[in-house]
Amino acid sequence: MKVGLNLFLWTGHATEVLRPELELIAATGFDGVEVPAFDASDPGHYRRLGALLDELGLQRTVCSAFTAPGQNPIGPDAAERAAAFDQVRRVAECTAALGGTHVVGPLYQPLGVFTGSPPTEAEQELCARFLSDLGPVMREHGLVCAIEPLNRFEAHLLNTAEQGIAMMNRVNDPAIGILFDTYHAHLEEKNPITALQAVIAAGTLAHVHIAENDRGTPGKGHAKIAEAIATAKASGYDGWMTIEAFGKAVPELAAATRVWRDFFASPDEVVRDGHAYIRQCLASS
Repeated sequence: MKVGLNLFLWTGHATEVLRPELELIAATGFDGVEVPAFDASDPGHYRRLGALLDELGLQRTVCSAFTAPGQNPIGPDAAERAAAFDQVRRVAECTAALGGTHVVGPLYQPLGVFTGSPPTEAEQELCARFLSDLGPVMREHGLVCAIEPLNRFEAHLLNTAEQGIAMMNRVNDPAIGILFDTYHAHLEEKNPITALQAVIAAGTLAHVHIAENDRGTPGKGHAKIAEAIATAKASGYDGWMTIEAFGKAVPELAAATRVWRDFFASPDEVVRDGHAYIRQCLASS
């Protein structure tokens, strides 16, 4: 398995200015990083960043979400659905320029936007159509798209593994899979490990986010991280275990996810202790 770190710890738009932090990540022993891609207007930027990551020996994945107005893949407005598709298409192009392998995140609805009602059949059908159309885009660039069920305070369409699996059954495309996040599972699943086992059994596990119950340093809370790592390892999963921890570094994301305070003493703590904890879990499972 590969151990990664999401750069949300510092920024929502990574540039070469982050070199000291990237050097720390590499020196700590991470296999790679997860690069936020909200601004997907310039593939050249990601190509330059990819050259730096090559220099440091860091592989990469990309995360994104719909945070800008006018992008809604499950809304009634066709123009907003088209804008959402165009955004993910550009993210895929930037991911390819970066040299990434996965595009991950809640790419099925705007982050933190609600209708006030449960997901409708119309919304689910629009989502399935949207993800089905994304499949060929991902294959064109040699990518896998991992869709992330979120907790009910951040999204209403997909909150649980069961819902994610049902959506994958509608889409039925190997280029589209599920991202299992230990934080969201901690909030939404009756049993997070049973949920992970169901995703594995369905053949839809494409990515894993390691996140504590408070979104702080892995191993310093009570999310079932060790159990999730052991379960994934026992299944033969050999993909990413990527730490996702963040505080107030990205204001728009902090607002959407209701992050009002820091959950760790410093980013260095997450880098050092989070990496050590995952390696320990892998060694003991």
